[in-house]
Amino acid sequence: MQGALGGMSSDKFWAAAADLVASSKVVIDRPRGSRHPEITEAIYPVDYGYLAGTTGGDGDGIDVWVGSIRPAVVTGVVCTVDSRKRDAEVKILLGCTRDEEAEILAFLNKGLMAAVLVSAPGPSTPARDR
Repeated sequence: MQGALGGMSSDKFWAAAADLVASSKVVIDRPRGSRHPEITEAIYPVDYGYLAGTTGGDGDGIDVWVGSIRPAVVTGVVCTVDSRKRDAEVKILLGCTRDEEAEILAFLNKGLMAAVLVSAPGPSTPARDR
């Protein structure tokens, strides 16, 4: 399936994201069920971490959410804007089901943060549609 943004294929974006993930170590520093270090009422719905050796919008490693589908391929990205920090970032979703994507969006769309999901193109599968 081929998407288009501004008349250009999105296939190149998704291939580049997959290559970046494949060539990086995924580090989980906030496992599912752990509390946010500053906002203790916020509990991570799925594993959260970063890609070692990369640089995201905040200067740290590119953020990743890792769901339950294995192998954990790129299933989408979440674009966030945080009015408190005055920043914007892209976070990569790996192996996330539709339910996990909804949980991630609910987690991120609180307070002064806003998030939108861009799903990777691909066939619908029973594991993905959970």
